[in-house]
This record gives sequence, structure tokens and C-alpha cells, in this order.
Amino acid sequence: MSTPTQQKALFLQSKQGEFTLGTREVPQPGAGDIVVKNEAIGLNPVDWKIQTYGLLVEKYPAILGLDATGTVEAVGQGVTAFKKGDRVIYQGVLDNDRANFQQYTLINESLAAELPGKFSFEAGATLPLAYSTAAVGLYHQAGGPQLVPPWAEGGKSKYAKTPIVVLGGASVVGSLAIQLAKLSGFSPIITTASPKNVELLTSYGATHVLDRSLPQNALISEVTKIAGGPVSLVYDAISLPETQAAGYALLTPNGKLLTVLPPTVTETTEGRSVVSVLGVIQRAPNVEFGKALLAQLPALLESGDIKPLRVEVIPGGLGGITAGLEKLKNNQVSGTKLVVRPPETA
Repeated sequence: MSTPTQQKALFLQSKQGEFTLGTREVPQPGAGDIVVKNEAIGLNPVDWKIQTYGLLVEKYPAILGLDATGTVEAVGQGVTAFKKGDRVIYQGVLDNDRANFQQYTLINESLAAELPGKFSFEAGATLPLAYSTAAVGLYHQAGGPQLVPPWAEGGKSKYAKTPIVVLGGASVVGSLAIQLAKLSGFSPIITTASPKNVELLTSYGATHVLDRSLPQNALISEVTKIAGGPVSLVYDAISLPETQAAGYALLTPNGKLLTVLPPTVTETTEGRSVVSVLGVIQRAPNVEFGKALLAQLPALLESGDIKPLRVEVIPGGLGGITAGLEKLKNNQVSGTKLVVRPPETA
């Protein structure tokens, strides 16, 4: 069957405007590109923040979306990694042909990975942005710790007996930061979350799960007791002003606090630093690291070293995205990833 020429897409009509369903042409692959028929799309907090605050996008109507899985529909000249029908996982970019809130997306072959057959499309769609944001922060971000990745020579378990704290372990980035910390050998791996998520986060590799509602002084006391003192690395996967303040207070001199939002800690002392992580792998500084990161993903999934997150499917295909983003905006999601199925679009 030939590739359709038209597709359904969800457009953000204007800056801080409304989402509307519409149609647009299916993009054609250039050299090195593949066209993916999207089977599942993951929703991220950045999606509603772009709409609400008018961030990151200049040209409208715009198509958003950064997490997706699907099947290869067409390949461009010179493509060797994939063929029509292959199952892939990839991260989109905020460009209308290459973003994910549509039925077909264009992507460079080097920035996609095989999705192993034992994983559903929905499970795969929980991973791309969270995986890259956690990994960029730990292993690549300028100003960050730039640890040796676990897939590099000598990297696996390199940081044994080194404590790490992940604030917001049940968030998607926090969940992947825990899994990567385990691969890197960190111990203890201390995280914060709702008590209902203790079993889940322990399955990802957390050794200690502290109640996220602990006051800052109590959190510091508990972490210090478990780690034997302050810690050199905190990954704040929530990054509200209060979590950043708590994370910074846990640091040793020369320690690093990684955040997923702009830093709100304005005064630093004794060599401590606060580093904002920009985890989109199609950003120029991340592309080569991102290629290596994606190349490792199928084997990490097959081995169980990286586990997909729990899934909640929002019905209605692309038309269900707005309801899902409202749930994220209202802080109604914990320990799960919201996913839609574009083929269900009415």
C-alpha cells in the first residue's frame, strides 16, 4: 500500500493559543531521512508549558511532540539502518515535519533506534525524552559531572559506593535517572516520591525512597544519615524553587545540582554549582552523544537494564492530547507516562 499524501495533525494555532485538529501533507524523506507512521506518542510537561507560556516556538501554526514510536513508512536516499515496516523509537524536534503530534513524522535515520519486538509501541513511547534528559545530565551536559557512561569502557559500575540523590523519582526523568545511576554503580541511590511509588522505584534501582513531603530539614537529616554525609551529585527531576533549594542544601563542596528547569538558586558557595540540563538530542551540542545513546538503547532494553515506564493510554488519538496535557498541568500524573495512539484519531 502506498504512503498517504495527507494526514491528521494537532496544531497549536498561535502563541499561547489553542490546539486544533487539522490536516497537512505527509512529509517526503530526503537523503538520510525516514518517514515514521506514528503508533504511539508520549506526552511531556514541556508540551503544555510551550502552549501556556509561549516558550521555544516562534513559527505558528506549530506541531509539538517529542516522544514517539512507530513503523518505518518510507526511506530516503542512502538510508541503510532501516527499511519499510521496521519498528522504531525516536525523539522528535520542534519542527512541523519532525515533531510528533501527527500521524507521520520525518526523522534522520541516525536519530532513531530499533524498538525490540517484545515491547509495545506504548511502552517504547515512554522513553525518548526522559532517557536522553537523564543521560545528558549525568554524562554529557556542559558544566555537569560528565560521568563515564555505563556503555563506555570501564563505565559500568564505575561509581560503586558513591551516593546519589534523585529528587522526584516517580517523574519520567527521575525514573530514568535512577535506572542509569544503577547502571553506573551508584550506591546508595536515594530518591523522593509519594509512598505509593516505593515498590516501583525500588524496581528501577532506588535503594532508599523518602517521602517527598518531608520538610527540608528532615530530608537533609535522612539523606545525611543514609549517605554518611552530604553528597556530590543531586539530580532534581522536579526543579521547583523548593526542590532546588533542598537539593543544593544536600551538596558537598564542589558538588553539582542538576535541574530540568532554569536554576532558581542564585548564590553558590564552596565550588557548588547548579546546572540546567537541556536533554533534547537534536540540539547541536547533543547530536553525536545522542546517536551513541540511541545506539545503546535496544540492547539496554533487551537486557532489562533500562525498563519502560508505566503507561496510561489517553483515548481519542491526537484528539485526546489536550485532555492529557491538562492532567499533566494539574499535577494529576505520578509514576506513569501518558500516551496517545495516533491511529485512533477520529
